[in-house]
Amino acid sequence: MRAREPDSTGFVERDGVRVAYEVFGDAPHTVLLMPTWSIISSRSWKAQVPYLARRYRVVTFDGRGSGASDHPVGELAYADEEFVADALAVLDATSRGTTEGQVAVVGFSCGVAWSLALALEAPQRVAGVVALGSALGLVPGIKERDSNVFLAEPPDDADGARTPPAGWAQYNRHNWLHGDYDAFLRFFFGRMYTEPHSTKQIEDCVAWGHEIEPERLVETELARTVCRDPGFAARVAQVDVPVLVVHGDDDHVRPYAEGVALAETTGGSLLTIAGGGHATHTRTPVAVNRAIGDFLARLWPDTRPTAVTWTRSLRRQRRALFLTSPIGLGHVRRDLAIADALRKRHPDLQVDWLTEPPATGVLERAGERVHPASAALASECTHVEDEAAEHDLHAFQAIRRMDEILVANFGVFDDVVTAEPYDLVVGDEAWDVDYFLHENPELKRFAFAWLTDFVGWVPMPDGGDAEAALTADYNAEMLEHRARLERVRDRSLFVGNPADVIEEPFGPGLPGIRDWTEQNFAFTGYVTGFEPVSPADRAAVRASLGVAEDELLCVVTVGGSGVGGGLLHRVLDAVPRIRRAEPRLRFLLVTGPRIDPRSLPRRRGVRVRGFVPDLYRHLGSADVALVQGGLTTCMELTAQRVPFVYVPLRHHFEQGVHVPHRLAQYGAGRRLAYEEAGDPDRLAAALLGEVRRTPSGRAVETDGAERAAALLADLL
Repeated sequence: MRAREPDSTGFVERDGVRVAYEVFGDAPHTVLLMPTWSIISSRSWKAQVPYLARRYRVVTFDGRGSGASDHPVGELAYADEEFVADALAVLDATSRGTTEGQVAVVGFSCGVAWSLALALEAPQRVAGVVALGSALGLVPGIKERDSNVFLAEPPDDADGARTPPAGWAQYNRHNWLHGDYDAFLRFFFGRMYTEPHSTKQIEDCVAWGHEIEPERLVETELARTVCRDPGFAARVAQVDVPVLVVHGDDDHVRPYAEGVALAETTGGSLLTIAGGGHATHTRTPVAVNRAIGDFLARLWPDTRPTAVTWTRSLRRQRRALFLTSPIGLGHVRRDLAIADALRKRHPDLQVDWLTEPPATGVLERAGERVHPASAALASECTHVEDEAAEHDLHAFQAIRRMDEILVANFGVFDDVVTAEPYDLVVGDEAWDVDYFLHENPELKRFAFAWLTDFVGWVPMPDGGDAEAALTADYNAEMLEHRARLERVRDRSLFVGNPADVIEEPFGPGLPGIRDWTEQNFAFTGYVTGFEPVSPADRAAVRASLGVAEDELLCVVTVGGSGVGGGLLHRVLDAVPRIRRAEPRLRFLLVTGPRIDPRSLPRRRGVRVRGFVPDLYRHLGSADVALVQGGLTTCMELTAQRVPFVYVPLRHHFEQGVHVPHRLAQYGAGRRLAYEEAGDPDRLAAALLGEVRRTPSGRAVETDGAERAAALLADLL
């Protein structure tokens, strides 16, 4: 799922070549994000579009040969002037008429040359240029790269065979056409990202690189190296508009000296990304986005606020901002309980919430203040549902592929805490804020508390060595962040006890997860956020459902996302068989806020409801339950000593590893694989076996919220 969908799309056609464009927003000022080398499409701007489109009108287009644009044949079709002409045609097609002002142009790598050429050719159209990782050619290139000749025929070995090229020797047209093209892509993008832990960025680029035919890619390179006017670089560097140059000093595609030379030649500003590689806008997006934003605000001062209030510190009310994960409504309940406990300790505390539906609905019903900026957040829940198959959610990969949503939402958060003073920010599995604060620690202006109920990414067995390496890499980056920047988190709170943490290592050569967590976290015990239902409340709930005293109630629920539809259908298929074996059993199916109850077939003895506020009351009133494997629902049942069967989502490392480990500490729940749940007899046997069982495990603690509040109170 994209973090921001375009408001309009279209094509322009020049000399029979169609070029695809997208427009985001409708602000007075326009930013054109220029394409780069056709090896990647305009999706490479995915970390910039949402950030910029909240303030400006953003136009992107796929360069010819990439994305949805045509892939013309012949190197002349990819000459510099063709890309510049395409840019002008797109600006004409997306223009709002004679009142359209000048646009700011942002270019990356090859796109810097076309951005500057556009400013020279149409100076009345361009207000300024941002040059990222310039590949203009003002200075000699990387020696290792330049020593390999693109057009050279690879040498034969003594036996007439050819050894596959290595290193920059892969940057060769014969290799692209007749060798291992995928190996070239992995090498090239590995050189583009010299920063550690860049697996996701490399993966994206390799996938985009496969969208262009190797024959066309050869033609794009010939256009730049053979057909380009030798004086082109010096000419376009003479532009007379404001220029911001951003360049990594560890760029292994175009040397850092290129950025220095461009800034000197144009009289522009230079932002050096120390330790940065070639594509800093994708690897360090927050810093680059903020730099672009500051540059645009200087171009267009009317976009800056004209009236600002600053309050002396002793007159400021205590304020806390809670960032509660919308993926699973249990986060909201426990955070509400912690917030209430904090307000008892600090009666003057104002609590704001920055989150998304369906969490916002729960908060509004509770009378809480949801920050208006919540409306600008990209939807994590929708992304998760897009990633899911039938009762299958590869949670680790889903979060990896949520990268553009995370950077977009961090931008919203950063705007909020820049404009308003908060004493404390509580991030309940707010992955975006925790990660990007560690990447940009200078942006921390408040006490920050991190809250989670699991630690450690875990590979799935069928992911093999590749997935094991990826999870270890993600874990290693987190460990390095914490070791170097302990000050970013003022508190790290684990919602549970040390024994609830799994004992596996973070990865080969990395610490054990439990040992490290015990050294780096405080433990709150579990936070249910409610008091177990009383006998009178239990009777009232059952009566409201029409359950007689001599009948049994089974509650079936699949959580707050739309992933559990398949499980609901399997339960309904098994209901007739279950009720034949136990006629007293009645069912309540709770579909949650994102599954339409009307989409399910009807069965005798089954009542179907959508979203149920305070679902814990219904769970606590049941004789047995069948649920998805989410931690919150399982622990709500455990706390109220209701026997249950849980069916973890396939490939969900938390539900498949962390949750079963925790439930074992309480002797709670019976695990059933989704494949087993597809057999009505096995599902019926599991459920009927639980309804006759009396839970006898240890009790779930009831003071978790107070313990959490005690650990946070001194930060206010």
